[in-house]
Amino acid sequence: MLLVCAAKKQLSFLISSLFRVNGHLSAARHLSAMSEAPAANKQEAANDAEELQEGKARILKRGNDVFYNEAQVTNRDLSVAVLRRFIPQLAAEKAEGKIKQPRQDGEPRKKDKQKGKKGSNAADAAASDAAAPAAAAAQQQGARVLEGLAASGLRSIRYALELDGVSRIDANDLDPSVVESMKQNISFNGPDAEAKVQPTCSDARLLMLQSPGVYDAIDLDPYGTPVQFLDSAVQAVSEGGLLAVTATDMAVLCGNSGEVCWTKYRSYPIHRPYCHEAAVRILLACLESHANRYKRYIQPLLAVHMDFYIRVFVRVFTSAAEIKASASKQSYIWQSQGCDSWWLQPVGQQNKKGNSIKHLPGHGPAVPEQRCPESGSGFLMGGPIWSEPIHNQEWVAGLLQQMDTEQANYAQYPRLKGILTSVLDELPDVPLYYNVHEMCRTVRCTPPRAEQLRSAFINAGYRVSGSHANPLALKTDAPPKVVWDIIRSWVKLHPVKTPEPGSYPAAILSKPIETEGDFRKAAGAVPESVKQGVKRFVQNPAYWGPKARHGKPLKPEQQKQQQIQAEQRRARQEQQQQQQEDKAGSSAAAAEVDGDAQQAPQAAGAAANGMDIDQQQEEETEGQEAAAAAADAGEESSPPLKKARQDELTIAAAAATQ
Repeated sequence: MLLVCAAKKQLSFLISSLFRVNGHLSAARHLSAMSEAPAANKQEAANDAEELQEGKARILKRGNDVFYNEAQVTNRDLSVAVLRRFIPQLAAEKAEGKIKQPRQDGEPRKKDKQKGKKGSNAADAAASDAAAPAAAAAQQQGARVLEGLAASGLRSIRYALELDGVSRIDANDLDPSVVESMKQNISFNGPDAEAKVQPTCSDARLLMLQSPGVYDAIDLDPYGTPVQFLDSAVQAVSEGGLLAVTATDMAVLCGNSGEVCWTKYRSYPIHRPYCHEAAVRILLACLESHANRYKRYIQPLLAVHMDFYIRVFVRVFTSAAEIKASASKQSYIWQSQGCDSWWLQPVGQQNKKGNSIKHLPGHGPAVPEQRCPESGSGFLMGGPIWSEPIHNQEWVAGLLQQMDTEQANYAQYPRLKGILTSVLDELPDVPLYYNVHEMCRTVRCTPPRAEQLRSAFINAGYRVSGSHANPLALKTDAPPKVVWDIIRSWVKLHPVKTPEPGSYPAAILSKPIETEGDFRKAAGAVPESVKQGVKRFVQNPAYWGPKARHGKPLKPEQQKQQQIQAEQRRARQEQQQQQQEDKAGSSAAAAEVDGDAQQAPQAAGAAANGMDIDQQQEEETEGQEAAAAAADAGEESSPPLKKARQDELTIAAAAATQ
C-alpha cells in the first residue's frame, strides 16, 4: 500500500514537472518571437509610419501612439533660436569668470579654505585646487541640455542637429513605449543625432533631483500644467542656466477656475481682458517662489503668450541676498468690478539708505478709495503676480537680429518675427494692459482708431504701447483716472445715448473731465514696426490648436483632422519639391540669358521657401476661428469677452493684411 502511494506521488510529480517544462518552452518560444518580430518587421513598420520633417530633424509618426502637435512648431522654432543665442553667451560668461559656482550648504567659506591650507586640511585644499582645472575643462566641452518630456524626441533631435556647443542632450519620457519610438527616431536621424541625444525612461522629477546643477538648459513642455516639475527643475539647472517652461492650462491661468490656479500656482487669477499677460506673470511668480526655497532667483529673458499656451525663458542664479528682494518683484491686483480700472499693490518694498537696504512689507491698499472712484463698485483682489519686466528687451533685440540672418532655419519665422517685434514695442516697465474696445463697450460708444487713442495719451504726457498678447491691448503708465478721462473726452466729441441712471456707465460718464483728451496726431503714435510694414499678428493655418493625449483612441472628427493635416503636409512637400525642381531648371536657363530672364530663378527661390502666398492666406483665413477658439478656451464662459475676442480677430485680420 505504501509503495502504491509512493508511486502515485512520483507520477504526479513527473506530470507536473512536464507541464512546467512545456510552459517554459512555450514562454521561451513566445519571447523569441517577440525579439525577432521587431527585426523582421522593422522595414514594414517604417513603411506604415508617416515621415515628418521639421528643421533638420525627421521623425516617424504612427497614428496617436506618440504625442505630436504640428502647431507647436512655433514653440520649437523659438526654443531653437533662443538656445542658439543663449549657449554661446553662457560659454563666454563662464570663460570670462562671470559665472561662479555658488557655495554649497556646509561647504567652508573661502577664508576658511585658506586657513585650512595652513593647517591639517592643506592636503584636502590642494586636492580641491587640482580638481578645479578638470571642472573647467568639463565646462568647455559643451552645454548639457535636458528635455524632461521628450515624447517623439523631435525637439531634442533638432537641438542636436541645429545647435553648436552642445555636448549631450538627455531626452526623457516616462512611457517605455514612447521611449522606444524615440530611440527609433534618433536612429532614423543618423550618427550625428545618436552621438548627442541620450534617451532615458524615468520620472522627470526624479531625474532632475538626481542631477543638481547639472544641466545648462532644461526644457519642460508638458501636457497641461508644469507646476509638478518646477521644484526639481530649479535645483537641476546650473548656475546662470536656462529654464524653458510651457504651460497650456490657459483656462486655469486665465481665471475660469481660479481656485484650481491657486492650488497649483499659489496665485488667484482675475478673468479680465489682460488675463493672457497675467497668466505669464503668474507662471513667473510661481517659478520665483520655487527658486527662492533654494536661495535662487530668476531673471526673465523672454516670456510670451502665443496660440493656446504661454512660454517663458528664464535664467536661474543663486544669491541669499538677492532673494530678499523677491517680495518687491511681485504685486497683488485690485480690480474694479464695475469697469476695467485696476491697481497694483506690491507685496514688499525696499528702503535704500546708502549701501544699506531694508526690506519691508508693501503699503496698502493701493486703491484710492473703498469703492471704485470711476464706477462706484467694489473690488476683486487677485495675485500675486510677477510685476517686474517679463522680457530682457536688449537680449530679445539681439535674438531677432540673429533670426533675421537665419530665416531659412525657421518654418514659423514670419509669426515669430511678429511676436518678437511686438515684444520690442512694449513698455517693459508697465505690467498688464487695457482693452479699449472693452472700455468703449462699457460706456456704449464707438472706439477711436488706435492712432487717435495713442496720440491722446502722448499729448497728455504719458507713454503708450501695445502688447504681443492682444492686438487691441493698450499699455500705458497713465493712471485709471486719466484713461477714463480720455474715454470721456471721446464720448464728449461723439455723444452716445444717455445711460440708465444708477448704472455703471452713468456713474463713469458723470465724472468731470480733469485731463482733456487731445486726439490730434502725435509723434510716436504709430510704432516703427507698423511704419516698416511688419506683420505683428500673423494668422495661423487651420486646425492650429491643442491635441489629444497620446495613446488615447481618436474621435472620428480628430481622425478626419489628422488625415487632412497629413494630406496638407504631403501637398506642401510635393509643392516644395516641384518648386525646387523648377528653381533648378530656371537657374540653368538663366545662365544662357540676361536681363529680365534672371528674375525667374529669384521668383522660384522665393516660392521655394514656403507655400504659395494665395494658398497660405486662404488656409490661414479658414483656420483663424478654430485657432482662436482653442487659444482662448478660458474666455468662452464670458459673453463680453467672447464678443471682444471677435473684435480682436477682426483687428488681427486687418493687421495681418497691412
